[in-house]
Amino acid sequence: LGLLVWALIADTTYYLHAAYSWVMFVSIFFWILTILFFVTYLFQLQLKFYMIPWPLVLMIFNAVATVLYISAFVTCAAAVQPTSWRQWDYNRRAAASVSSGGQAKAAGLGQPPRSCVGVLLFQFFACVVMITYGVSTFFSFRAWKGFGSNAATSQVTDHA
Repeated sequence: LGLLVWALIADTTYYLHAAYSWVMFVSIFFWILTILFFVTYLFQLQLKFYMIPWPLVLMIFNAVATVLYISAFVTCAAAVQPTSWRQWDYNRRAAASVSSGGQAKAAGLGQPPRSCVGVLLFQFFACVVMITYGVSTFFSFRAWKGFGSNAATSQVTDHA
C-alpha cells in the first residue's frame, strides 16, 4: 500500500509545491523503513540482534508513522487552493483533498478530469496506510506490554 501511495503522488506535480514534497517524503521514507522491517522479520534477523527491544522499536515506528501520515493527509488536504494558476493542476490537487467534489464544483470547474484519478486514489491509499499503521501501533503496544501471550507462555513465565 505504501508503494501505491508514493507512486500515485509521484504522478502529480508535487515538486511545484512544498506541501506535496512533504507528503512524498513521508510516503517514501516509511515505505522504505517498512520494507526493511519486513525483510528483518522475514529472514528472522531480529533473533540475531536480541539485545534490541523489538516490540518497543516496532511500537515507536508504527506510532511515528501514524502521526506523520496524519500530518501528510492534513497537509495534502490543506494545500489545495482554488486560485491555482493552472486548471488541471487545481483539479489534481482538489482530488487529493478531503472533499474534492465540493471544492471543484464551488470553483466552477465541474468534475475533475480523468488524470486526477491517481491523486484521488493516493488520498484513499494514504488513509488506508494511516489506519494500518494505527492498528499496527495498537498490536505493537499489546506485544510490548505482553498482552498478546498465550496460556502456555504465561504459565511458563509465571512458574519460572
